[in-house]
This record gives sequence, C-alpha cells and structure tokens, in this order.
Amino acid sequence: MTETKDKGTPSLSRRSLLKAGLTSGVAAGVAGAAGAARAAGDPLITEIQDWNRYLGDGVDAAPYGLPSEFESEVVRRNVPWLTADAVASINFTPLHELDGIITPNGLCFERHHGGVAQIRPQDHRLMINGLVDTPLVFTMEDLKRFPRENHVYFLECAANGGMEWRGSQLNGCQFTHGMVHNVMYTGVKLKTLLEEAGVKTNGKWVLPEGADAAHMTRSIPMEKALDDCLVAWKMNGEALRAEQGYPLRLVVPGWEGNMWVKWLRRLEVGDQPWHHREETSKYTDLLETGKARRFTWVMDPKSVITSPSPQMPVSHGKGPMVISGLAWSGNGRITRVDVSLDGGRNWKTARIDGPSLSKSLHRFYLDIDWDGSEMLIQSRAMDEHGFYQPTKNELRAARGENSIYHNNGIQTWYVQKNGAVENVEVS
Repeated sequence: MTETKDKGTPSLSRRSLLKAGLTSGVAAGVAGAAGAARAAGDPLITEIQDWNRYLGDGVDAAPYGLPSEFESEVVRRNVPWLTADAVASINFTPLHELDGIITPNGLCFERHHGGVAQIRPQDHRLMINGLVDTPLVFTMEDLKRFPRENHVYFLECAANGGMEWRGSQLNGCQFTHGMVHNVMYTGVKLKTLLEEAGVKTNGKWVLPEGADAAHMTRSIPMEKALDDCLVAWKMNGEALRAEQGYPLRLVVPGWEGNMWVKWLRRLEVGDQPWHHREETSKYTDLLETGKARRFTWVMDPKSVITSPSPQMPVSHGKGPMVISGLAWSGNGRITRVDVSLDGGRNWKTARIDGPSLSKSLHRFYLDIDWDGSEMLIQSRAMDEHGFYQPTKNELRAARGENSIYHNNGIQTWYVQKNGAVENVEVS
C-alpha cells in the first residue's frame, strides 16, 4: 500500500485515514467506530468471555473439518422457479462471500441433469472404445498409476447469466454469476490415456459419457482432447465431491461446463460429432434469424464485482471501501480489468492480485474513499489475446435477445446512498 496519490485516487489515502481514526478518533466510518468502542471500554475487551473461560472441543470433534458455525449463511443456494425439479437443477456459488481465487470444494456450484450419482470407487470403470487400436477398461487404481498433473481452472456453466439476457432479473451476484467456480484439479492427461489405447488416423472426435442416470454426453474435437484435457479424481487436494462427479470427471479447460462430464465412465473415439441432445436442442444459441449457433465451446472474457453487490451491501458508511471482483477467460490469462463508478462513462484500471493463471479466475480490487454518493459500478475484463468483455447492447446487437447461453455482458450494480445495492442495467 502506498500513501502517494495517483491518478484517479481520492485525496486522503487509506493508511492516513486509519491512522487518524486510531490516534485522534476524528475519522468517520470503520476507523472512527473502532476508536469510539475502545474509548468507551469495550466489554469484549475488558470482560472475560465464555470462549476465554471454558475449554473448547477436542481434536476429534470434527475429523473432517467444518466451517465455523458463525458462517452458516455462506452456502450454495437454489432458485426454485428456475427448473421444474431439484434433481435436474442448479445450486449457485456464493461469490459475494469469497475472496482470492480458489473456491472451497463445498461451495462449488452444482448442475445436475439426473441428480447426484453415488458410486463406490472400487466399482467404477472407465472404458475407451471406438476408433482405437486397443479398447481398454481402467479401474480407479489403474488410472492413478499414470503420470499425474495439477492445474487450476475455472469451470463455468454456459447458462451463467442466462436469466439476464433481456434485462436485470436476480438481485445478487450469487444468482447472476454464481455458476462458476475455480479449483486445482489433479488427474492424468486425457492425451495419455488416448495414446495408451492408440487413436486410429480417422479418429477426430471424442465422446465422453457419464455414469449417472442422465448419461450426459458431448462431442469434443480431438485437437482439444489432446491439448489440455484432464481425467481428474481430486479437487483442491481432496477427492472430488460427489456432486462434482466422484470418483472421476473430465476437465475441459476454458470450455463450457456441460462438456466437463461428471462420473466419467466411457470415452468413445469417432470420426465425426454425434449431434446428441445436449449439442442440438440444448446448449445452442438461437439468433434473431432463427438459426442457432452450435459448438460454441469457449467461455469468453467476463467479470463481475462481487462486493459491494446486492447480497453484500455497504454497511460501514463513508470512507475507505474495497471494491472486489472476479474475472476470467476461456482463452487464457486476464491481463486487465477496468472498473467504472458512473455506469461506464469513466473507467479506472483495477489491481489484479494473486496468481494469474491461464483459464483460471483472477481476483481484482479497486480501493476508493466513498463519499456516500450514489454509484453505478461496473467491471470489464480483457484477456491476453485482446478480447474484451462487451456491453449488453453490444452483445444483443451481435446475438439478438433469444439466447440463454454465453452471456458475458457487463454487469451493473446500483449503490445507493444508504449502502443498499440493486441489480440494474446500464447497457
């Protein structure tokens, strides 16, 4: 942190404001409140509390650790009216409650087409068949004998933000953007397994199939299969969660989430795509002409401000404020994120903090001193290949208003004088 003023920053730095609050008690907001509490003799400091007085739980109270009971509101949430049945539905990641770039495993959004399959790893098998020299069947133990790799990738549902195509709908970034998460996957490269089976020269496509009741399938071109796809059994160091495909899933970096087939049981090699349900009637983009875009695999540059946002209003009043958000691109790394406080008229370049990994979430911050006035806050991302996040009007001009999938338009939050935040649209 620096105390020097730079272009576009407020006249009073954060450090000097906090210092003033602690020494003289004249500063407003968080610093002033802390100084006042101490001056009055805060009983939380002067009196012995129960957690000082009594012994806590022993080391075996929670052998597989749990979040603090005081974080009980930090959970995935469903939108009941979104789908007809919870068995084939979505639970959204609480992006507004998180920081950094890694999503805790228990908070990664869920999307099922036939509920969560429960499979004993000893009973699970992975088959490779079709246009290969030697059809193979692997047990989980077989797979773990191949050389393994670790990679951090984001996973985003193609429908993330789909409800916002025609205007603002859902009051929270958990619901507008929460179909994305970011974890470290451990597994074997798909290329390694295909080479073990020996792909015939006319093998140009791969069809992964899930072992769940939905039998999820998608066609993947061989170039992608041989590039960076993983067959993974761990996420963030632990076994895949059941809702994330335990014991085995496919990882297709940067491409839409429905291709990351969970409970992976079969890989068929063919000479052309299969044109199954999920790539014809579903997961296509209906244009104004009546034609549909198909095989729109890559997730384009996107960002969202996670705090403040409708579920994370400003509670501290005027003064230092951290505007925080996430950005990502299926093309590679994010190189720049701009933030606007006035609905896109003026922009400031945010600070990207933490690892900058290809096809991973990026965390950005813009530190401001809020004067208590209304704001229309937005963010826009750019990736290493120069692709920019469009406005919603630019997106509609190119794709019409009938789409559901691949909405990467710029999001606007309206911050009111009292700190409340609403989902609005400035296109």
